[in-house]
Amino acid sequence: MLEKIREGSQGTWAIVILGLVILSFVFAGVGGYVSSSSNAAASVNGSEISQTTFDRAYQNERARMEAQYGESFSILAADSAYLSQFRKNIIDRLIADKLMEQAAEELGLRVSEEQVLKSIASMPEFQVGQSFDNERFKATLRQIGFQPSTFKDYLRSEMTRQQFVSAMLGSEFSLESEASKILALQFQTRDIQYFTVASSGFSDSVEISDQDIEVYYQQNLTQFDTQEKVSLEYIELNADDLMAGIDVTDEEVEDLYNRSSNDFQTEEQRRLSLILIEFGEDEDAAREKAEATLTRLRSGEDFAMVASEVSDDAFSAENGGDLDYIGRGDMDEEFEDAAFNLENVGDITDIVESDFGLQIIKLTDIKDQQVTPFAEVKDTLAEQVRREKAVEEFFILQNTAAELAFEMPNDLIEVADALDTEVKSTALFTKSAPPTEVSSPLVVNQAFSDELIGDRVNSEVISIGENNVMIIRVKEHEPERTKSLEEVKPEIVVQLTAQKAQEAAKVWAQSVLAELENGSDITDKLTEKNIGWELQADLTRFGSDVPAAVVDKVFQLALNEEQNKAVVELTNGDISVVQLNHVNSSEAYSAEQLSVMQRQLGQMHSQIEITNLIEALKANADIEVYIQ
Repeated sequence: MLEKIREGSQGTWAIVILGLVILSFVFAGVGGYVSSSSNAAASVNGSEISQTTFDRAYQNERARMEAQYGESFSILAADSAYLSQFRKNIIDRLIADKLMEQAAEELGLRVSEEQVLKSIASMPEFQVGQSFDNERFKATLRQIGFQPSTFKDYLRSEMTRQQFVSAMLGSEFSLESEASKILALQFQTRDIQYFTVASSGFSDSVEISDQDIEVYYQQNLTQFDTQEKVSLEYIELNADDLMAGIDVTDEEVEDLYNRSSNDFQTEEQRRLSLILIEFGEDEDAAREKAEATLTRLRSGEDFAMVASEVSDDAFSAENGGDLDYIGRGDMDEEFEDAAFNLENVGDITDIVESDFGLQIIKLTDIKDQQVTPFAEVKDTLAEQVRREKAVEEFFILQNTAAELAFEMPNDLIEVADALDTEVKSTALFTKSAPPTEVSSPLVVNQAFSDELIGDRVNSEVISIGENNVMIIRVKEHEPERTKSLEEVKPEIVVQLTAQKAQEAAKVWAQSVLAELENGSDITDKLTEKNIGWELQADLTRFGSDVPAAVVDKVFQLALNEEQNKAVVELTNGDISVVQLNHVNSSEAYSAEQLSVMQRQLGQMHSQIEITNLIEALKANADIEVYIQ
């Protein structure tokens, strides 16, 4: 029961629901706000999910999968069936989101302006030094095609949908009695006794006929199918291997230091405060307000106080206009020019006009430029020069290898000589179990290609990592086939012997169990097999040395003469007989464990409700999907 609860709390919908972090979907779903498309991907109750929204969600999820799984995902994505299912999962998620959004609207759920602003301020994508940065906020929105007001509308919609989900999750609960019963079962222990008879002890009595072997072979033909195998010859070229032979001079290191001096200096940074007057609908009124504000500042009023009072940049205004430190390139051109022309801490600019409105900027601190001395980075730069030279040589050798492998396609000897390396080889291997040295999916796919197997030619240069390539050729090939009966006869005999021995052991154990249930003394029978009862007190459900099959069975038995004994087949083929002697109740769990169990049960119930709700919304919705 508890395992199912844990699984439920980590299920697909749990991840989707509890993972509704707002900005993570922005870059997947901005299409619906950035642009409209006459070609909708789907329609939900007459409300379209645009093709742009789907495309961006698809690209976002694909990029995430590629970053997480690398080439393995690329290989999966080459399968049209997998890619079709992948696309279906994306559109299903967007449809579910749309249904929840519509349900939230019907319920009249709302998110206030203050909640939206707080959410924006907390997003790390808009922060500099763990503080909200208004310029970064606006620059980021420009990159993804949003206006601030449009983004707030989008975010409000997302937060409303999340509010709906949170309300559903919070509507379910678990009674303390329900949780306590489950914990009592979890902490319950049992006193048992059991014995195990080895099936191998019955092997001598087993008889295997030719007919048995023939029948087994015919019934299990697929078991004897071999996988296609190849062995390879290959050469590998890696820039890392070339570095040991690369010489670096002091002049080369100094030259790199001079060429990359910007990398070893910290640019001047300035801490600034801002007052922003937006143009709004009356530009003349905005200019009058800006002039009046500048006059107040020139007359000596505190900048922070004035900013808190009049600035339209709500986020910085809360901090007296403080924007923290910025460097060159962090802000728009007009702002930056004015800010970096201020000479002394405490200076204030005139009114600066920009696309965002009228700005007044104050310089509050300066961090001077700092340069790292050559001596401190010399060794690092020497290694960088060595690597650059090794990579340069690597590409020259790679081109040489590619040309020779193409011009002389029937062996790799000439290629190896040109690279001053050796031709290596592998033993025969299957596609599912390649040796480590050739385990790159790209190499394996080439190794089992019709061209390399049929023509026995050199492959093209295969990239297996950064500045790391390989050229391969098939040395030997074994096609897939079904082994003959004669080949597998010894294997079948072993399998049939084990199978029949286990059956004989089970029959023996059942006969002993029957005598035990009749009240007979079974001591002599156990002595004949050189086995005896093993006692286990306070057996727990988890973490015991007792075989798992015995544990599973004993927690299914009842404490009465008719249902307290059983024969159990173990995973290793042996047979056990188990008897339940006593059930030990326990309430040894803590108040915290009880609370955790209640939460887990509540979450499980909530997730079931969410899943059922979405299915119900789908059943009653008019949904059309236009993409494949």
